[in-house]
Amino acid sequence: MDGYIVLGSAIIGLLVGLTGAGGGALMTPMLILLFNVKPYSAISSDLVAAFVMRPVGAAVHLHRGTVNMRLVGWMALGSVPAAFFGAYLLHLLGHSTSAATKLEHALGVALLLGAAATGVRYVLDRRLGQTRQGSVLTVRARPLATVAIGVTGGFVVGMTSVGGGSLMIVLLLFAYPTLAASRLVGTDLMQAIPLTASAALGALAFGHVDLPITGAIIVGSVPAVLVGSLLSSRAPERYLRPVIALVIFVSGLKYVGVPTRALGFTVAIGGAAVAVALVAQARPWRRPAAIELLEPADDLGGVLVAERSQA
Repeated sequence: MDGYIVLGSAIIGLLVGLTGAGGGALMTPMLILLFNVKPYSAISSDLVAAFVMRPVGAAVHLHRGTVNMRLVGWMALGSVPAAFFGAYLLHLLGHSTSAATKLEHALGVALLLGAAATGVRYVLDRRLGQTRQGSVLTVRARPLATVAIGVTGGFVVGMTSVGGGSLMIVLLLFAYPTLAASRLVGTDLMQAIPLTASAALGALAFGHVDLPITGAIIVGSVPAVLVGSLLSSRAPERYLRPVIALVIFVSGLKYVGVPTRALGFTVAIGGAAVAVALVAQARPWRRPAAIELLEPADDLGGVLVAERSQA
């Protein structure tokens, strides 16, 4: 089973590196639904593995200079204690069947919130990306709002390991309207390091972690996140993110108790809608761009080429 967990974790890790979303919202459901891991063990093991995985992607963005450490500090001030408190509440729920059911419902709500947040972020990226030209390095911090964002995301992560990153980056978009989502990914990944450290410490302290499962997640996800982060500038994010949002949404419906038949209809309708949207976005019916030769460049001695769309 560990070999399959390694493979599944590698796929999810690659998606996290490529898109910056979908980690906990995909990893925890995979462990529970595919490998029959108990919910409290899946959440805790995912949190500990995420503490090892997140710094890999964050290091890439830190090297590129896309991290605002002041925002990271304010968010961590709220998220670290909130994540530890969430992990403690998870411990108080216990290991009984009724507690597991309640936890699955909580997971479902968090997944649905994460799917909604991913959708909102995608729409904002598409509609507002051209006007959000502020620099993440020079933006003026709003301490109270940023700490509140950290508290919200930290508590959700501590309780469920799901949805914190997606929720927090959407809240950041509203708190800092001049910044594009793509300019917040590095800061979001960096703040996730102390956040997941706190939640993982709480999980280790309260004894839910399955070390073999945690090891398998780390072995699969860490190299995949590195590869995904290095390729992220070329990744077709506009294609991957709607698919991830659909998977998160369907998983959330499963956890809140939606019947299997209704889930099937949801997958069929949602998959068709995503496919139509992606085809419309790609517009394969467009005629190829015409190539226009311009005057030779004096300094290069070559020919400049301009493309004009014939759509």
